[in-house]
Amino acid sequence: MNTQKIDCRGLADEDVAWTLVGTLYLRAWESRLPTPILGDHYAAEAIERIDYDFPKLKRQVRPGSNQFLVGLRARQLDDWSTTFLTEHPDAVVLQLGCGLDSRMLRLDPQGTRDWFDLDIPQVIDLRRQLYPERGRYQMIGASVTDDGWLEAIPADRPVLIIAEGLLPYLTLTEVRSLLQRLTDHFPSGELIFDALTPRIVRMLKHFQWSPRDAKEIERWNPRLTCTEHMPFCTHYRRIPVRRYRILYRLIHALPALRNMATEYRYTFRPRALPQ
Repeated sequence: MNTQKIDCRGLADEDVAWTLVGTLYLRAWESRLPTPILGDHYAAEAIERIDYDFPKLKRQVRPGSNQFLVGLRARQLDDWSTTFLTEHPDAVVLQLGCGLDSRMLRLDPQGTRDWFDLDIPQVIDLRRQLYPERGRYQMIGASVTDDGWLEAIPADRPVLIIAEGLLPYLTLTEVRSLLQRLTDHFPSGELIFDALTPRIVRMLKHFQWSPRDAKEIERWNPRLTCTEHMPFCTHYRRIPVRRYRILYRLIHALPALRNMATEYRYTFRPRALPQ
């Protein structure tokens, strides 16, 4: 990384800027713990290069506790990703709504895989100032709901599709269309993402979609099978700060709180050959 300061305040959508930098800030804060859950030192390096009102942001995102929400979510997706990529070393990786996430550096720092990170053009413009395109790593500036960008992704191998913090922002129609396009394009692979409960989506103005249950997507798209799903706080024992570990343990014990957010893992097999 170079050391030139980057001004994120120029993003046209202030909500986009807040979400991007806020999530990055929480991962950077979590990385500074003696025994972090995620340990994203790339996020810490990126934060040092960004010009932003961090005192105000700190008051808004409250990193004393919320860093663990972000750390637990990202760590589980990293773990699932690592398992899949170990089993499929030739796989393509497609990360949708990548924001300023450094997952490609955490999992493939040398750019040895065909890895594609996609987000809207203004986010990709900012991202290119923070992270280099190295090896076989590429960034794509487009909305996930746009047509055309998917044709640039190789469709001759298994794929790992990651959608962290994305699908709740889409409508039901957009989610169904996107998942159909993905399973039509790729021969096989895995889809991993997080989602909120319907009650939380109704409470928060920016969110639009939530699954009723893990089987809902299977009913839309028979090629997708849910192999695993878990509440966001399942691995609360990983939290290194005792008082927050106790808090998250309590959350995990209460169904109404435990199920506020869930992480999902779906697989899709090769299409059946015609008889």
